[in-house]
Amino acid sequence: MSERMNERESGRGDEAYCETPTVSLETAAGPPYAECVLCRKPTEYAESVKGITLCPVCEWQEAQRTACSG
Repeated sequence: MSERMNERESGRGDEAYCETPTVSLETAAGPPYAECVLCRKPTEYAESVKGITLCPVCEWQEAQRTACSG
């Protein structure tokens, strides 16, 4: 237990914890397309893409909402 506390204090144990996973949102070459999580229309992403997938319209609207929330 004291080893873990020492790693935390020295900063050595945080590298793996704070590492951001790489997510590839490549557009699909063809069907099947993933559904938009908001309007359920087809997106430009493949069904195998993990995470929240949005159609171009919902993606644009979400970007507008977050840009103006200042």
